[in-house]
Amino acid sequence: MKTKFVWVMLLAISLFSCDDNTESLGLGVMPDGDKLSVATKTFPVTTESVLSDAVFAKTNIGYIGKYTDPEFGYYESSFLTQLNCVDNLKFPAVYDRETKTGLMAGDSIHLTELIISYDDYFGDSLNACHLNVYELNDNLDKNHYTNINPLDYYNPEKDFLAGKTYSAVDLSISESVRNNSNFTPYVRVQLPKEIGERIYRVNREHPEYFSNADAFIKNVFKGVYIESDLGDGTVLYANKVELNVVFPAFALDTLDNSIIRTSDGRDSIEYLVRSFVSTKEVIQANKFTNSDELEDKVKEEEWTYVKSPAGIFTKVTLPIQKIADELGQDTLNAVKLTFKNYAQKSDELFSMSAPTYLLLIREKDYKSFFEENKIIDNTTSYYATHDSSNNQYVFYNLARLIKTCITEKENAKKAAGTNWNEAEWDKENGKVLLVPVIINLDSNKNITSIQNDMKPGYVKLRGGTDVLETSVTYTYFAE
Repeated sequence: MKTKFVWVMLLAISLFSCDDNTESLGLGVMPDGDKLSVATKTFPVTTESVLSDAVFAKTNIGYIGKYTDPEFGYYESSFLTQLNCVDNLKFPAVYDRETKTGLMAGDSIHLTELIISYDDYFGDSLNACHLNVYELNDNLDKNHYTNINPLDYYNPEKDFLAGKTYSAVDLSISESVRNNSNFTPYVRVQLPKEIGERIYRVNREHPEYFSNADAFIKNVFKGVYIESDLGDGTVLYANKVELNVVFPAFALDTLDNSIIRTSDGRDSIEYLVRSFVSTKEVIQANKFTNSDELEDKVKEEEWTYVKSPAGIFTKVTLPIQKIADELGQDTLNAVKLTFKNYAQKSDELFSMSAPTYLLLIREKDYKSFFEENKIIDNTTSYYATHDSSNNQYVFYNLARLIKTCITEKENAKKAAGTNWNEAEWDKENGKVLLVPVIINLDSNKNITSIQNDMKPGYVKLRGGTDVLETSVTYTYFAE
């Protein structure tokens, strides 16, 4: 092997050893006497804004509230959720003074409440809001898309349970409690006592309905729908919903199970609870509604947008055929694509920030990616983290994606024969979407799941009529 050839090989390895996505687009056996060279070439990339329509939103977070942005208009969020039941849940027996068995102080419950806990919120912390809670009258199906129609699952007149005025920060709770690291903010809604009483009676008469969550949901309580009908400027991120059935119980002596007396001779009463909680094992569905102003934003051609939740994606047309035509006999070392973003406006009191992560995925694979709970494979799906210091998202190596698209096109062309329609194929393939996502990691920083980002946010990207470029680094044989 000639010295210069060895030097070029080492250079290529040093440049691209950090990325194993090097792909050949036709490189065969090295001819004798050829010299290996490294070069970089740019290709045009076109982009456009598109409405995302409904997105898949399988998540354990329920979003509730309304926010109006001066640029993108308003969006409203509400959610439906089933409630889990621990296996074989039972209420304790009523206390028998003669046999000193049982626990409950009477054959009735004390109250029913719904606790909506949230770990974060967007917008005004003191904005006065109001929510309504309805009982579902039909089983939620597997429709996790954000265009779900709540009216298919409840009747606004017959199924209303209770309403509650709230703000994101509850000033009725002392500041010392709110600032405690163990405190989780919540909205407490007292429901009609009859709801808990009904659950209690069914538990006595049909304990088999409480054998598991499915039996409970089917036969006892199908879930709740929570909507905000007053207040603009606050969105809660609810991470847990608890239906608590509170009942009175005697405080009993651990020695002989007799009732403990108070200092004035009365029976000592305490209040216990049976809880039914929203968990990842049951269905939760978010409903999002955006204003028509998003349609006007999509029509802006000088740039593109990515807007969440369930708002706008950027569609990217990759130069698949150009790369194949010009570099088909060479080896792709790296395909780099950078999306620069404009500086975000910060003059609003509650400005939306740029999404932390963008998923780049082939348009035709978009729905199945989320429905099947996939993670990136660095072949047909990639992600980039927002670089706030340089205002950009960088996808460092899309070589495998380019190779996959070229191979699929070649195979499709062979299979179609005389019926080949290149324009139709290009329309349905070779396009990718930029989607705002949340990436969940385990303790070892491995990706465990990727979900559509449902939090309010946006980024304005350079593109549109301002054609972008992708940088392709490749090796070739120089004669």
